[in-house]
Amino acid sequence: MRRFLREPLVHFLLIGAVLFALYGLAPPGHPTAVAPSKEIRLSLSEITQLTQLFQSQWRRLPTPLELQTLVENKVQQEVLYREALAMGLDKDDEIVKRRMAQKMQFLAEDVAAAREPTTAELKEWFEKNSAKFAQPPRLSFRHLYFSTDRRGKQARDDAQQALAKLAGQPVDAKIAASLADPFMFQDYYRDRAPEFLGKEFGAPFAVAVARMAPGAWQGPIESGFGWHLVFVDTVVPGGVPTFEAIEGDVKTAWLGEQKALAWDKSYKAMRGSYTVLLPGPPGPPGEASK
Repeated sequence: MRRFLREPLVHFLLIGAVLFALYGLAPPGHPTAVAPSKEIRLSLSEITQLTQLFQSQWRRLPTPLELQTLVENKVQQEVLYREALAMGLDKDDEIVKRRMAQKMQFLAEDVAAAREPTTAELKEWFEKNSAKFAQPPRLSFRHLYFSTDRRGKQARDDAQQALAKLAGQPVDAKIAASLADPFMFQDYYRDRAPEFLGKEFGAPFAVAVARMAPGAWQGPIESGFGWHLVFVDTVVPGGVPTFEAIEGDVKTAWLGEQKALAWDKSYKAMRGSYTVLLPGPPGPPGEASK
């Protein structure tokens, strides 16, 4: 039974039955010919869409009464929209203007999005724009923190003394934690770009860590929090990935550029048909306007 109710044909038959019932509820004697400006015609696809939206939300088909309410809400929206236009409520309304302008831009952009690029086109475009996909180096490191709040001016000297004790020690040396202060964030950062480190610790810290050779404790390095000893264990060099590795990203970027070009071309064509008149410069103070 459930499988039967999921069939699209059943949905159309139910919708047709409800529409027939709605027609029967209409008051008798209503004119068959309606003035075009006062005619609201709902297609079967629109009714189907209302049904599908209801079904996606409630996980069941609407009852005839519920569908009648959905249809009436749709009609109400259309009636109010047309009456608002007739009263000129759309004039000089910034929200309406902004929305209509946005829809015009979407229409222009959709023209570009309608065409699927070939792999050859994407490769050619990628070769010309490969710099856009360049990835920064990424590194993983552990750090020991020496707080200036706790140690004051002695923080840097304490870090320097700790570095001497850590000479030749591995990144996970047990002695390391006993030498430093607790840090409010992470003690170990994996696969981080310099940009992230700049936001987390400050630009000077990020630059210094990016220049470090991996495999040994180094420092002290100052951040916005205090002083640090750093052990860089892995570095992934930056560079441009292969086309095959990021083909999806290349396609997304290509479509974005095509949309922007289509919109620019479309707007220039529309703009060229308009003449814009701007007010002249104001006259000297006290001069009467003519």
